[in-house]
Amino acid sequence: MQKVAYDEYIKEATESLTKGAFLTVKSADDLNTMTIGWGSIGYIWGKPILMVMVRKSRYTFQLIEKADEFTVSIPLNEGMEEELKFCGTKSGRDYDKFSECNLNTLAGQKVDTPVISGCNLHYECEIKFKQVMDAAKLDFDYDEEWYPKKDYHTFYFGEIVSCYLTE
Repeated sequence: MQKVAYDEYIKEATESLTKGAFLTVKSADDLNTMTIGWGSIGYIWGKPILMVMVRKSRYTFQLIEKADEFTVSIPLNEGMEEELKFCGTKSGRDYDKFSECNLNTLAGQKVDTPVISGCNLHYECEIKFKQVMDAAKLDFDYDEEWYPKKDYHTFYFGEIVSCYLTE
């Protein structure tokens, strides 16, 4: 493990996010990961922040609503496309994604939620703010394009408490 500044690999993280990353959430004994393709890394409230979005219909939503942390694991290299596809199209309600995809976890360095082994870049985050989308304030074209089922996201702002590379 090599600790890195939260913004040292921001370009690579942003580019890789468009191909998918693993958002992992733990609540009590329940653990789930899902694929995300959207997110934002920035500096808010004097802290490095990673913002992720989860729709209410997702199994992960049930967990993250009870959690106070999450991790994001990003494969910077190729080789996890099938796992990302599976975790982005199958629900943790119906599948144990870890066994189905042979995903292994590594213990978090500063949080109890693990990261996904096989990924190179990891963010450990403590949730500091959440906000449900207000559809009335959303651009009409975005609403039409991204929310035809009106299944809006909740935004979770996590303070990045650890950022590191693994092999």
